[in-house]
Amino acid sequence: MLNRIVLMGRLTRDPELRHTQTGTPVASFSLAVDRDFRDKATGDRATDFIDIVAWRQTAEFVSRYFAKGRMAVVEGRLQIRDWTDREGNKRRSAEVIADNVYFADSKRDSDASGSYAPPAGGFGAPAGGYMPPPAAPSGSFGAPGGYSSPAGGDQFSDMTDDDGELPF
Repeated sequence: MLNRIVLMGRLTRDPELRHTQTGTPVASFSLAVDRDFRDKATGDRATDFIDIVAWRQTAEFVSRYFAKGRMAVVEGRLQIRDWTDREGNKRRSAEVIADNVYFADSKRDSDASGSYAPPAGGFGAPAGGYMPPPAAPSGSFGAPGGYSSPAGGDQFSDMTDDDGELPF
């Protein structure tokens, strides 16, 4: 069986971080996700508001780096939960249990201030969020006439042994 969901939308409120009785972090928030199609009469897109729950490191990551209005991509699974309200009525809720949460915009896009500096200590990969790209390799890739990093710091250099024929 397969239960995977990927959503992209904007947070409708700041994530709420709580802890279970055993101290496990859990964060809840919701995403506003536009539908792919437009209404024929109005030309507007309908928006779905989807509840998201993140646990452990992902919960801490989301509560630390995301806020209302940020664009996010959430990977997870759909879960249906039955519960009873205060009046004793049986209720059913659908929510996404987030495995990974990623930035889908830049901090500059979501802030009016226009400045962004990554937080001290970086973003932890176990939290299921942003992972900075690996550093570019230095030196030759080993192919004849291939890329090599010149000593002057320039990222590009002339190819050697070029016979003028394209491989495609």
